[in-house]
Amino acid sequence: MTTVHSAPKFASNEGVIDAIGETISVWLDGAEEQHGEVIFTAKRDEVARVLQILRDDHEYQQLMEIAGADYPDRPERFEVVYMLLSLTKNHRVMVKCSTDEDTPVQTVTHLWPNAGWLEREVFDMYGVTFAGNKDLRRILTDYGFEGHPFRKDFPMTGYTELRYSEEEKRVVYEPVELAQDMRTFDFLSPWEGSDYVLPGDEKAGDEAEEKK
Repeated sequence: MTTVHSAPKFASNEGVIDAIGETISVWLDGAEEQHGEVIFTAKRDEVARVLQILRDDHEYQQLMEIAGADYPDRPERFEVVYMLLSLTKNHRVMVKCSTDEDTPVQTVTHLWPNAGWLEREVFDMYGVTFAGNKDLRRILTDYGFEGHPFRKDFPMTGYTELRYSEEEKRVVYEPVELAQDMRTFDFLSPWEGSDYVLPGDEKAGDEAEEKK
């Protein structure tokens, strides 16, 4: 008979913070649990070291994602968030660090090859740069695109639009032409202009009476 051994699991997230935090605390600005997730806040210049220790010493083998976040009111407005998964422990942790528009974050492409594309996405969407990434190009937008779409101060409609021109056989940029009546929309009623009351229309009542 073959005995199947289940992967070891931590008793609690608090146990993870205590066990791992001891080994990396000198390079951390904080460690906490939020919404059931363990989050380590690393010093920006030490984030690659922290991630390598988690990979090599604590069996968080897989880099699942690198994400960005924008907090314009902070002195360092951007957060870079790394999501790691341990296959042997069936557990995941997050590591994050802060930076600004001008200060690069260390690349982790030497730790996980897939970090190359993930760092490019954060660069493309937020403008965060990664020191040591040898192929830091845009990956979701066009190479001539201006700005970074996930920044909170990026205009919702943008200033230009791109399309493929059959005449020129290439992508061309043009100024956005947006009719003014498209800038205001009644989000409470998908049937704007109807002369009958729809169930759940929060503005029904008085407006319906006025139309009669």
